[in-house]
Amino acid sequence: MSEKSRTKNGAVVKKNKPANSKEVSSLAAKIRAKALENQKKLQAQDEISSSDSEEEEVEPKKETPRTEEVEQDDSTEKTLESFSGLNIVPELLQACKNLNFTKPTPIQAKAIPPALEGKDIIGLAQTGSGKTAAFALPILNRLWHDQSPYYACILSPTRELAQQIKETFDSLGTIMGARTTCIVGGMNMMDQARDLMRKPHIIIATPGRLMDHLENTKGFSLRKLKFLVMDEADRLLDMEFGPVLDRILKIIPTQGRTTYLFSATMTSKIDKLQRASLTDPVKCAVSNKYQTVDTLVQTLMVVPGGLKNTFLIYLLNEFIGKTTIIFTRTKANAERISGLCNLLEFNATALHGDLNQNQRTGALDLFKAGRRSILVATDVAARGLDIPSVDIVINYDIPVDSKSYIHRVGRTARAGRSGKSISLVSQYDLELILRIEEVLGKKLPKENVDRDLVMSLRNSVDKANGEVIMELNRRNKEKIARSGGRRSRMAARMDMDREER
Repeated sequence: MSEKSRTKNGAVVKKNKPANSKEVSSLAAKIRAKALENQKKLQAQDEISSSDSEEEEVEPKKETPRTEEVEQDDSTEKTLESFSGLNIVPELLQACKNLNFTKPTPIQAKAIPPALEGKDIIGLAQTGSGKTAAFALPILNRLWHDQSPYYACILSPTRELAQQIKETFDSLGTIMGARTTCIVGGMNMMDQARDLMRKPHIIIATPGRLMDHLENTKGFSLRKLKFLVMDEADRLLDMEFGPVLDRILKIIPTQGRTTYLFSATMTSKIDKLQRASLTDPVKCAVSNKYQTVDTLVQTLMVVPGGLKNTFLIYLLNEFIGKTTIIFTRTKANAERISGLCNLLEFNATALHGDLNQNQRTGALDLFKAGRRSILVATDVAARGLDIPSVDIVINYDIPVDSKSYIHRVGRTARAGRSGKSISLVSQYDLELILRIEEVLGKKLPKENVDRDLVMSLRNSVDKANGEVIMELNRRNKEKIARSGGRRSRMAARMDMDREER
């Protein structure tokens, strides 16, 4: 007979043998004991390393080779020791002070002055470098003088990034009374239409949902739009967004419109778009085409076939207590690994495209609030999300293109903080990781592994993973049965209607 049990974290699992439960509990206890031992070692190492490196922390960054554009930018940064050096209204200066924005970041120092002069901008900088404020401040500064509805539209490739951009605009524009709205898929169209009818100054949107409203919401148009921003522009120009973006560009005005493109990577598509949509743009680049920040430590771990789950649990044990994002290639893997982590008493939540918007927002809020220390996500979380406390990024599946890798590992080591990324590399991933190393211009060092401990965990992890798969299959069958029942009831009602007629 099978029975169900519930872990402390609320995960329901279906168990076929009592032995499985005992082995999983034994594994969790073993992991906790090992984690306590590792934490003591890490604390001792941190105390030693912090005292040794305290005086050297700043100096190596000064010696880091830069491109010519960044060296030219140094003189600008010296004249902008604070935001008061920018010609922006007092309300925005106060907002920057309230948000503890003390000194413009390199991309802000380089992009904001020409933006305030009314220039079109192409901004290229690493993730976590303050790109959002680099375009938000010039827009809000002009809005203070113009006070016009439907003044600016910011396009984002993901719903989560759109919501984050809205939060930045709200924080910077609250004193001056700027009204914003977020228009993304997965939310009620009528509620969004009502928000648009209140005539917000700033609209943050994903392309598909914005096009829906432009075509279907009466009284809403962008004919008087003054600013168009494409954030994470390289992703927006991918195939799935290209046709919708072309339709939007045909609807909005070209005369009197200022356009900003911001991204962490420059691609041929962005270069093509700037020729079509921008007028004499100023290129503000403070990074190479593929560059990660100096404070990020990147490593890889060679994983024999069939042992990825075991190596992952080993890593989570080694870094227990650290906030971690695990990236997968598929939604099914994200859901399965989240269940595996919870079964083994690691607090995890999943974020992927099969969740509705409320579930996605809830998962992200749990992680940001620290109520879950592990976020298991597809690339929907790879771009733009600013979660300052992320310590570790683990690539469970190696991304198929180097851009995605740059954005994934950019979720840690943000705003000058340190961070670490580890990629689990099987024999099937060698070509992908070699391609990533080529564009990074360096070899990724191998992570040290206690293979005896890994192998001691293997059987229990495999059995726990099997239980999670069984539970997910059971849920899927129930879902199919429920949907089939609804279809049967609808068909029965239609038959009754025919009989009555």
